[in-house]
Parts: sequence; structure tokens; C-alpha cells
Amino acid sequence: MKKAVHKKAPAKKVVRKSSSVYYKNCAAARKAGAAPLHRWSPGYRSGLDRDNDGVACE
Repeated sequence: MKKAVHKKAPAKKVVRKSSSVYYKNCAAARKAGAAPLHRWSPGYRSGLDRDNDGVACE
């Protein structure tokens, strides 16, 4: 009896597309209902994150 051979699929690369979401400032992000912005959220940028904790417009 032959053993079943399972081949592992190649690992998929995670490609982050650049976000087209841009907030001029935190007031604009709040007005759009997007605040707070997390590091992985569309529209996040380090310029909005004053204490560099990964959460902007707190």
C-alpha cells in the first residue's frame, strides 16, 4: 500500500498595495469617521501619529 504524498503549496507573498486614502490632518480623519487610524489602516501615516505608538488621531 502506497502512502499518500501531500505537497505543500508555496508560501504566498503578502503584497501591500499603497493606499489611495489620504487625510490632511486628524480633523479630516475624524470628519470622515476613520479616526483613530491604526498602523495597518488605510490613511495612516506617521505624520499623524504624534507619540509613534501605531495609533494616529487618538
